[in-house]
Amino acid sequence: MSLVVGLTGGIATGKSTISEMFKSKEIPVIDSDMIAREVVDINKPAYLKLIKEFSSEILLCTGHINRKKLSKIIFADEKKREKLNLIVHPEVRKKVIDEIRKYHTLGNNLLVLDVPLLYESKFDDLCDFVVVVFTDEATQCERLMKRDNLSKEEAKKRIEAQMSLRDKIKIADFKIDNSLSILETHKQFEMLLKKLNYRI
Repeated sequence: MSLVVGLTGGIATGKSTISEMFKSKEIPVIDSDMIAREVVDINKPAYLKLIKEFSSEILLCTGHINRKKLSKIIFADEKKREKLNLIVHPEVRKKVIDEIRKYHTLGNNLLVLDVPLLYESKFDDLCDFVVVVFTDEATQCERLMKRDNLSKEEAKKRIEAQMSLRDKIKIADFKIDNSLSILETHKQFEMLLKKLNYRI
């Protein structure tokens, strides 16, 4: 059986950096964001449910979901965000479970489940251990504003829409502070890998 490691953090804390470090070691990474894009592709069940819930206003001229427009809607209204999660998360979960089974069958000793909302969407019950990637609040906000071209108010809204990093850190098995240099982050990653390999 594979050891399943959940990888999470807050928005713009640098989780993808750690994900790439795992990939560089040829450790399989199941990317829930990529799966979330797949399950809302044209005419998939979640796609049709989203149009029914939010209307065709959320579509691009190509017929694909306008992710930026949908993001603005759900981050401005908690109830709408909950409705989106109820539509998308079950579909993502099915696919994630299929992927975990596939890697078990292939005989991988260790695999990573990369989920931004791991605790919020209860994906932690699929993991043996959880790693939280965090930064200080100011760095997180600054990175998000720069990355997504958001105002400070918009960035704060998106950060506050997630479970707090403090709460995630409290319940995680391992943590990586990604507010320092990339060299320091890499050192923490190598230490983490040693601890995980010890548990295989």
